Amino acid sequence: MRRLRILVLMHPDFMPPETTEGYSTREINEWKTEYDVVSTLRAAGHDVRPLGVQEEIKPVRETIDDFKPHVVFNLLEQFHHEPVYDQHIPSFLELMKIPYTGCNPRGLILARGKDLSKTLVHHRRIAVPAFAVFPMRRKVKRPGRLALPLIVKSLNEDGSRGISQASIVDTDEKLAERVAFIHERVGTAAIAEQYIEGRELYVGVLGNNRLQVLPVWELKFGTMGGQAIATEKVKHDTDYQERVGIVDGPAKNLAPELRARIQRTAKRVYKTLGLDGYARIDFRLAADGTLYFIEANPNPEIASSQEVALAARHDGLDYPALLNRILTLGISRAKAGVSVG
Repeated sequence: MRRLRILVLMHPDFMPPETTEGYSTREINEWKTEYDVVSTLRAAGHDVRPLGVQEEIKPVRETIDDFKPHVVFNLLEQFHHEPVYDQHIPSFLELMKIPYTGCNPRGLILARGKDLSKTLVHHRRIAVPAFAVFPMRRKVKRPGRLALPLIVKSLNEDGSRGISQASIVDTDEKLAERVAFIHERVGTAAIAEQYIEGRELYVGVLGNNRLQVLPVWELKFGTMGGQAIATEKVKHDTDYQERVGIVDGPAKNLAPELRARIQRTAKRVYKTLGLDGYARIDFRLAADGTLYFIEANPNPEIASSQEVALAARHDGLDYPALLNRILTLGISRAKAGVSVG
């Protein structure tokens, strides 16, 4: 690929240093994606300008006018402190006719709400856990069709925010308590869904029209006590991960036909939700072989140590090649003059 001017948009708190030297593993974990993307693109010879963005769109426009990027690498997962506003950045870039990486605005909206994405996917005859939504400032009453135990989450936050062992509830009293916790501590509506005992599987997908489905990846919970779920500690606490043996890797002991079905289902979910660029589709595989769609993550973490990058490497696509593929997808979408959104 020719040398490009690449503007990398990120949260201001995650602006990476020039080197990781002198930083702890916990500190690096905060900005590892931003550091890996910026340093790898620079090592490939590109002119890379990181920009922290949170409350104002003006700096984005000014930097575009000054820097004249060939493409924007979008690492923003929220805007104005709200994850539900993340689609406004690619919408703005489309208005500016600037190529950008990752998912289009419509796909971000459809995937963001866990209730909407499950409803759409269920209409495609893909299994989803039964669920109910509990809006803010409304009395919590469990529908009779929704059997305990349940797992209670934020309706539209990602990164396992607000999820702990207490998220699994087996009484109506505990359900009301956990919904109140999501409302008060996370500040969003809550979704309670059927708890699926089973294997935690992730499938990365790359592409706009022609899709590349990456190997099925599995999160292993080691000696973690309680229910095997991806809590905040499991996802983000590196000390805890090491202590209890939380690891991820290629899913083993899957029959070839089951592995193929999982990958086909990931592709169907991706298309159903109008995703493009790159995404990670999360499933639970029950003991009886039922594959449940849990959620879709457009623009997932793309650090070299994260699931999507590791699965791509396992498939023969090393990290620089993966970033190059993501850039190419963003540029080719803009050249085609067509946005899914």
